[in-house]
Amino acid sequence: MADATWTGYDDRFLGTPVPLPRSQGDNAVRELAYPRFTVLLDPGRRLAMMTGVNIDGSALRDLPRTGEWRLDPRVPASEQAGPAVYAGNDLDRGHLVRRRDPGWGTAAEARAATEATFAYPNAAPQAGAFNQSKELWLGLEDHVLAYADTTDRRVSVFTAPVLAHDDPEYRGVQIPRRFFKVAAWASFRGADAGLPRLEAAGFVLDQSDLIDTSQGVLAVPGLGGFRTFQVPIADIEVLTGVAFGPLVDADVLQPVAVRGESAWRPLRAADDVVLG
Repeated sequence: MADATWTGYDDRFLGTPVPLPRSQGDNAVRELAYPRFTVLLDPGRRLAMMTGVNIDGSALRDLPRTGEWRLDPRVPASEQAGPAVYAGNDLDRGHLVRRRDPGWGTAAEARAATEATFAYPNAAPQAGAFNQSKELWLGLEDHVLAYADTTDRRVSVFTAPVLAHDDPEYRGVQIPRRFFKVAAWASFRGADAGLPRLEAAGFVLDQSDLIDTSQGVLAVPGLGGFRTFQVPIADIEVLTGVAFGPLVDADVLQPVAVRGESAWRPLRAADDVVLG
């Protein structure tokens, strides 16, 4: 499966250094490079604690969906949440790095990159219910790409589950109740001497209302749904224990006097997103 040409996430893709966010004390994580994206796999949780992908919106290709979910042979199967977690229930294999995000360049490059996203380290259990909030979550990169169209349309995106210690357990895997996404891009708006400046935006999706393992089996209630918020990146640092480096100061959300979840901005449509 792996290829020596898979160089992974490029921290200079935006023209200014943006290191892949990491948590302190993550020495045990498995760093897995794929074409244009990297997954940091937490072997204890068997899920990614971070993914980072580079997206060149000017060179994206609209390819038919190809590829099948598979374990990554570079790490033991016991360190991956594999097919048994998703069998016979309402859980989706939720792509963390979206299938189409690394699919740019030549047709061969794009196909290899999109098919590489079907590795189980790049999946996380998500409730199968599909509603407007989830559609918004899946379309956030497209919204940011459209906004960044005034520059070179390059965006780096970091997505992962929030690996909380009290997430409910199911089939030996703790099911994450929340996911986060941080998008970063270079902007020339208000830049000095024509040099780009880094901008970023952070988001959280909450599926707590759709996950119930209290009876020993996964139950997905018929009511409720995903809730999506735009969140200060500094709050995502606190929530996850991950250091986002320069992205905190690049956050397009204005600092607020009140911190914490009560100040999070609920999103119901793309027009609710603040990008500048």
